[in-house]
Order: sequence, then C-alpha cells, then structure tokens
Amino acid sequence: MRIAVFGAGGAGGYFGARLARAGEEVVWIARGQHLDALRTRGLRVESIDGDFTLGPVEASDDPGQFRPVDAVLLGVKAWQVTDAARAMRPLIAEETCVVPLQNGVEASDELRAVLGDRPVLGAVAKVFSFLVGPGHLRRPGGPATVVLGELDNRPSDRVRRLAECLRGAGLDAEIPADIKVALWEKFLFVASGGGLGAVTRAPIGIVRSVPATRALLEAAMEEIRAVALARGVGLPDDVVSRTMAFVDTLPAAGTASLQRDLAAGRPSELEWWSGAVARFGAEAGVATPIHAFVYRSMLPTELRARGRLTFPPEA
Repeated sequence: MRIAVFGAGGAGGYFGARLARAGEEVVWIARGQHLDALRTRGLRVESIDGDFTLGPVEASDDPGQFRPVDAVLLGVKAWQVTDAARAMRPLIAEETCVVPLQNGVEASDELRAVLGDRPVLGAVAKVFSFLVGPGHLRRPGGPATVVLGELDNRPSDRVRRLAECLRGAGLDAEIPADIKVALWEKFLFVASGGGLGAVTRAPIGIVRSVPATRALLEAAMEEIRAVALARGVGLPDDVVSRTMAFVDTLPAAGTASLQRDLAAGRPSELEWWSGAVARFGAEAGVATPIHAFVYRSMLPTELRARGRLTFPPEA
C-alpha cells in the first residue's frame, strides 16, 4: 500500500516506520528539525522488538508534494486535526482512508467536517512510543496495536486491506464489532489516568496504589462510562473493572502524554480529554465532578503554555 504519515510523532512515526520497514511505500509529512532529520539521516527507532533505522526517507512539510495515497495515518495533536484535514486534501483519492490516531473521541467528526464522510475511519492507537529527539523514536514496551473500522461498522475492503497491511508489518490490527465502543473504552482509560496523573503529578504506579487516588481514578472512569451511555455508546458493564485490571499491569513509572506535556509547560490535549468529558457531561445532563475539577485545575497551566496567560514572577 501507499501510505502517508501525517505527523510523524510517537504513534504515527512508529506505525509508519514498521510499515516502511516491511516494504510498504510510505511518505512522511513533518516539520522543523524532525523533518530535516528525516530527510538527511532518516528515522532511528529504538524498540523492545528490536532497534532499526530507516532512511533517509521521502518527507516534506507540504502534502501537495505527493500524489494521492491509499491511507493517511494522522498522528498530529488533537488541536491540529482540523488544520491537518485542510492540508491533506492533495493526498485524498476516491478510496483513500484517513486513520486518526489521536487520543480522544472527536477527531473523526472533525475530519468529516472538512473532508466529508467517505474518507474517514474510526481508529484507536494502542502504543507507548515517543520522540526522543529529531529523527529518533523510542518504544520501551507495551502493545503496538491499531484498532480500526468504518464509523458505521459496516465491513469494507479498505479496512480489511489496511488491517492485513499492518499485520504484515508485525503490528496487531483489530476490527471491532463497534468502533465507537473501542474509541470510548480507550478514552475512559487515557482521560482518567492522564488527568489524575497531571493533577497529582504522580506516575500511574502511585495513582493506582494510594487508596484515595485509586478511588478517584475508578470514579473518573465511571463518569466517562455514564457520559458514553448518555450519548448512545454502549460501553459494557464491566469496562471500569477491566480497565482497572489493565492499569494494574502497567509499568509503575508510566505517565500519559497529557501529564508530560503539562509538566513540561507545553500545550496539551486537556481540552480534548477531561475538558471534553466535562463538556459532554454538561450537554447530556450527566455530572462529571472529577473531570471538571481536573480540567479547571489544569487550565491555568494550559493557558500559560499557549501564551494566553502570564504568571507573575516568583517572590
């Protein structure tokens, strides 16, 4: 397949690198020093499954430099999705599918608002991978899975083809019975764990082991389940207990991208995680006090990172 990786960060970069290594035709949309590194040195991947280096690779900051592709793996941050959708139009042909890898549950709708319904799939990225520096990715462990499907859950050749392509690259690919349930199951995990990690400034091993924060984590997940049900997404009765059991298997030092971004003073996906839970809850008449607290507590830090708020100097 011919695949474009639009946003070659942790998720998009890792999946794209594995596909390219397996012999698929991959082009890269990136920017800044990362783009320069991809063009000149290639992409170095450190992974629990084995280290490798690609490249130099075919990369540009202008999607118009490339002809249309079979699939676009969209790896930009949540607040960049709409702009990316406008920019990727030269990559879209009749059967192209766009695969949003963002954490959250709004990316597909944002893409459809720009590109129309036809190209857009639902997708969930399950991978712990991050940029160490320009042209350098690290995946220390955990799953490497893409869950994908048509948004109306109908079987389709393009989904089957892409899943087979991912499996051929040694990745796990799943086609669930209901892609929206899969999206919200991951959202329940990342928004709750990432939000409480940001507020407590503690890794997951601490959050899950201190009884008070463990109770908060479980209650935050229950809020998301209630919101999902109110929006017609049939999360199963045991989703919270299963997710808590999964949390107990994670490396104790683990942190979410939201938590790391806020701690480093970078813009984060706060608006699309706990902010979205609070917003959806208000629309549906469902109380979400924990996520509302997380959102409001971290909002000053978020606004400072975006240059919209200045903190006074310390005394």
